[in-house]
Amino acid sequence: MRLRDIPNLLSLARIASALPIAWLLLHERYGMALSVFIIAGVSDALDGYLAKRFSWHSRLGSILDPLADKVLLVTNYAVLGWMGWIPSWLLAAVIGREVVVVSGALAYYVLIGRYEMAPSMASKVNTVLQLILVVTVVASLSVMDIPSLLVDVLTYAVLVSTVWSGVDYAWTWGAQAYRARFRS
Repeated sequence: MRLRDIPNLLSLARIASALPIAWLLLHERYGMALSVFIIAGVSDALDGYLAKRFSWHSRLGSILDPLADKVLLVTNYAVLGWMGWIPSWLLAAVIGREVVVVSGALAYYVLIGRYEMAPSMASKVNTVLQLILVVTVVASLSVMDIPSLLVDVLTYAVLVSTVWSGVDYAWTWGAQAYRARFRS
């Protein structure tokens, strides 16, 4: 193992953390689930920092990092939705966005060719809001008395950012695909 592999290992650890967090949530071990989720979130920031700070970028890392975010967030949203802690319409929006993004990426690859994965600002805002909502909901179940109004505001903020980032990806990559396909 080389030092430059650390960001990828952190992404793999984040992927691996999704099932234990889901298990902890399903068994109402909210405090422990929150702790593991926060550690996973910190690992996301750390792998990004290390990759940028030391130029430890790789094609694998450009795939693993967003994949880890998707696996971690969709798993947590699915469990929290199934348990009734977040609304099913928000779960549908989150999963729908991921289907649009992944389908679009696959279509681009098949129709146009290889590309570099780069998250948009809308996607970064969406990921942060999704993380904050999970932390807030799980914290309200375990360690803090959080006003329901705050949870509701965050829920709608996640909905707006989810739709916004999904439309942003479809528009940006659709335009790029059009230019690559028809203006080359």
